[in-house]
Amino acid sequence: MKYYTQNYHQFNSKKFLKILYKYDKASYIYLMKVTAIIADDLVNTVKEYTQSSTVTEAITIALKDWIDLYNIRELNRQIGQNPISIKNGQKIRETNRLR
Repeated sequence: MKYYTQNYHQFNSKKFLKILYKYDKASYIYLMKVTAIIADDLVNTVKEYTQSSTVTEAITIALKDWIDLYNIRELNRQIGQNPISIKNGQKIRETNRLR
């Protein structure tokens, strides 16, 4: 795992700055180099669906999407256990109609 600080003037590659921009709110970034055995057709399909030019970018997008879906399922489960109750929907309808 590599540790980079926000003193990123020494890392001036466009790829690194693109990654840094996505996580700019954090004071540090952790990058991990991973070796994995993944079927070629699966990697190519992920690259095609994500419209990525690199395997790293494709897998990063796929993992983020998977985490988003997991979080949505978890939120739906929590709402199912404790449903949201709207006592006065008229005010919400009026606000939505103004848009």
